[in-house]
Amino acid sequence: MEAIRIWAEKLISGMGFTGAAVPVMRHLLLIVIAALLALLCEAVCRWVIIPTVDRITRHTKSKWDDILFGRPVLKSLCDIVPAIVVWKLLPLVFYQFSLLQELVTRITAIYITVASMRLFFVFIQQLKLLDTGRRTSVQQYILSFLGILRVAVFFVGSIIIVAIAIGQNPLKLFAGLGATSAILMLVFKDTIEGLVAGIRLTSANMLHVGDWITVPGTEVNGVVTEMNLTTVKVRNFDNTIFTISPKTLVSGTFQNWKGMQGSGGRRVKRIIYFDFRSIRKVELTAKDGETTITTNMAQFRQAAEDYLASDPRVNTELMYMVRQMEPTQCGLPVEVYFFLRVKEWKEYEHQLADIMEQLFLLAADKGLKIYEQYPEQ
Repeated sequence: MEAIRIWAEKLISGMGFTGAAVPVMRHLLLIVIAALLALLCEAVCRWVIIPTVDRITRHTKSKWDDILFGRPVLKSLCDIVPAIVVWKLLPLVFYQFSLLQELVTRITAIYITVASMRLFFVFIQQLKLLDTGRRTSVQQYILSFLGILRVAVFFVGSIIIVAIAIGQNPLKLFAGLGATSAILMLVFKDTIEGLVAGIRLTSANMLHVGDWITVPGTEVNGVVTEMNLTTVKVRNFDNTIFTISPKTLVSGTFQNWKGMQGSGGRRVKRIIYFDFRSIRKVELTAKDGETTITTNMAQFRQAAEDYLASDPRVNTELMYMVRQMEPTQCGLPVEVYFFLRVKEWKEYEHQLADIMEQLFLLAADKGLKIYEQYPEQ
């Protein structure tokens, strides 16, 4: 840097400047030199280093280097380089104006801190791109950690910026935070609770991107599209997007259909109400002449189970049954319980409707009448 100052002095003397004009021209020339060096360094970064790194990463088979050393990260890094050059040259440019040098140095240091924070944020965002498809608990835990790291970077960066602005050592500010920790806990109460809930969701392997969930008491009924430490985004089947906090999921209840999707079938549990007056006694005579007394309801239950057992759409390896439940004022309830092999919603509903319609016809064949409650006029 001293060589640059000497060269500037010789250039000004050679140009014939004397007297009071010398300091003015010296500082103007040094400012121009510092600006040109900063722009030169930025140009080298943008037009030489970035294309070179990009060319190297594109020719490798790995995907992680394309993401971690991608253009967003390198461009954010290039934003810091000229500021560092200016910061290093400030003692040379303003060596005769200590107050102005101190002011510009602080402003430059604050810019470097902000640009460094932005670099960290971009790098963290790029790390999330490494996640593709369904997340494992380990991947989700890493993403949760990245969320905490983002908050930590913002917190530390803010303390450093305040320390630079007031001319104090950042370590002193960090040491003094113990006295204000209670206030910080109160101010960031919801954020901290959200972070803890997000960690519980991921560490306990309770939820992943791609899971189908429903939340009682809300309209949430769809597939999880995004998870972080403060929000869970769900795309409902009507293509609306619902945002719900991890704290709500942890403190309340939600239903995850992942187990059903990975099982051998999707459950059907339907109740049919029969009119008591349609139940009849039936006498059956065997070939040996022996008479057995039963009911048309018993015949229906047995015939319904036989029908379910013979239907290839029903997974008979899982539980299936037709059972009578406790009588009600709306008729005798009979529950039909089985599992369909298909799980896709549309096909599931079609097959369910076909089977239930066959059971309705089977009930009519046995002389049973399904209970109907007519609305009051």
